[in-house]
Amino acid sequence: QVQLVESGGELVQPGGSLRLSCEASGMIIRFEDFDWYRQVPGKQRELVAEIDTRGNTNYADSVKGRFTVSRDNSKNTVYLQMSDLKPEDTATYYCKTLLARRDYWGRGTQVTVSS
Repeated sequence: QVQLVESGGELVQPGGSLRLSCEASGMIIRFEDFDWYRQVPGKQRELVAEIDTRGNTNYADSVKGRFTVSRDNSKNTVYLQMSDLKPEDTATYYCKTLLARRDYWGRGTQVTVSS
C-alpha cells in the first residue's frame, strides 16, 4: 500500500526557512517523479515544484530562487527546502506521485509564515 507522509511544516517568521519532507512507503521512489503542491482554503491546489527520476527540477515562478526540491532515494524521501519565506507562502503543502496511472497524495503539512 503506497503512502506519502509529509512533515516539517510549522509557524515561521517572514524571511525564515523550512525544510519539508515527504517520506514514501509501499513504493521505491527512485523510479518515479514527484511534485510538491500547496493549497490555501478556497483556492485551487497550486503546483510548486517538480523533480523527475534524474533529479531534473522545475518551479513555479512564485518560488523560483527561494525553494529547492531534492530527493534522497536511499531514504525513500523527497524534500522541499524553502527559504526567504513570505506570508503568501502560507498554505498546506502536499507531495504527489503518479504510480501505475494513479495519483497518490499525502495528507499535507501546514506552513504558516507570520510575524
